[in-house]
Amino acid sequence: MSKDWIVANSISILYLISCLLIGKSLSKKNVEIFAKYFTYVFIVVYIIYHINHIIDGTWSLNKRLPFHLCGFSSVITCFILFIDKKQYWFEFLFYAGVLGGLNALLTPLIDNYTGTNFFYIEYFYSHTSIIILPLYMYYFMDMKLTKYSWLRCFLIINILLVFIMPIDFLIDANYMYLKEPPAVDHPLVSGEWPYYLVNLEFAVLFLLYFTYHLFNSPLLRNKTTI
Repeated sequence: MSKDWIVANSISILYLISCLLIGKSLSKKNVEIFAKYFTYVFIVVYIIYHINHIIDGTWSLNKRLPFHLCGFSSVITCFILFIDKKQYWFEFLFYAGVLGGLNALLTPLIDNYTGTNFFYIEYFYSHTSIIILPLYMYYFMDMKLTKYSWLRCFLIINILLVFIMPIDFLIDANYMYLKEPPAVDHPLVSGEWPYYLVNLEFAVLFLLYFTYHLFNSPLLRNKTTI
């Protein structure tokens, strides 16, 4: 709740609302065109992010691989509009992007901040963008959440966990915060390793289930609610 937090999140909310209002005002054809230009910009920023880290000498295997949920969401954002079979990718992006991005905005942990304003701005831009695209696809591109999508996403996250946890210990990383808790006060994280992971399992399962039912409720199901 610092001044910087309020300013950064206020701008992020304005960015999100603006994109959704633009989508609401466009024709069906232009909805897809806008989404692709949105993605092109995201891809350019994503590439610049990694290039800047390489130039600064701050790119490393234990920090810059896209192995957080928001990292996976960023990669999916880069290609989802350019493939034919989108449904399963969309569902994972929706849950991981919306929940992961919202979590990142509310409790920011900018461990990639090197003193350069670009990385500070990019953090809020990228995490807001991975919330925007799945919402945009849900409301304006006829994408839906299938009945057990929340459970499928939970299982996929746990499969990822099985592969990423040994990688964390092997290269001294902390992707998906599987080796140690995030270095930020978080209402869903309590206890030491590995007990906080058990708490997170239940929290994530509940949030996925709640998100599915929330966005399939009459309140948020139709784009007229935007």
